[in-house]
Amino acid sequence: MNIEDIKVLYEDNHILVVVKPQNIPVQLDDSRDEDFLSLLKKYIKEKYNKPGNVFLGLVHRLDRPTGGVMVFAKTSKAAARLFESIKNGDFQKVYYTVTVGAPRLKKDVLKNYLKKNLEKNIVSVVPELTDGAKYAELSYEILENLNAIALLKVNLVTGRSHQIRVQLKTIGCPVFGDAKYGGDSLMKGSFLALWAGELVFPHPITKDIMVFKVYPPEDREPWKKFNMEKYIGLMK
Repeated sequence: MNIEDIKVLYEDNHILVVVKPQNIPVQLDDSRDEDFLSLLKKYIKEKYNKPGNVFLGLVHRLDRPTGGVMVFAKTSKAAARLFESIKNGDFQKVYYTVTVGAPRLKKDVLKNYLKKNLEKNIVSVVPELTDGAKYAELSYEILENLNAIALLKVNLVTGRSHQIRVQLKTIGCPVFGDAKYGGDSLMKGSFLALWAGELVFPHPITKDIMVFKVYPPEDREPWKKFNMEKYIGLMK
């Protein structure tokens, strides 16, 4: 990915709101592949001709195969206030996903305890008292059901690694294209159909409510089967 390919939604002296592409890690990991945070620092360094190291605070994450809207802090003060917003529940993230099969209930709240196997990079649902288990909660709503696949809107209460993918797999509806958790039965080699479509948070300095909405790649399977404008809506 090149700097020219970065899609900036909003930028001021305090925050940078961008669209993370799929299949790029947010920050440097064991793969040593190019990471999004380093690329954004390079973007800021070149755009503003900044000497030395560039500060850019990572305040929330997306899994490598997940794309969508993210906010980064350009100052330590902004980072601290964004962290506080997350802690206070003022940081709202809405995801859209397509599942293989449809959940039995149109709306539901899923509550599980999850544990990550770091060696295999796989998350499992485990009993509550399991050592290292973390509580995970989300709510979902079926927006459209095509029987073989369904479009869901998901609100995260907690932000665990692979959370949406694992919790939906647990109810028998893995995310479309998710080879790791059994969601590639209908199509092999497809991009993961999980997208961070909406982000709402108070600006760390002005306190204005910032709202960002981003469409998933509508020309790609399985998103092309749905009219995403109907569900995400246009920005006013």
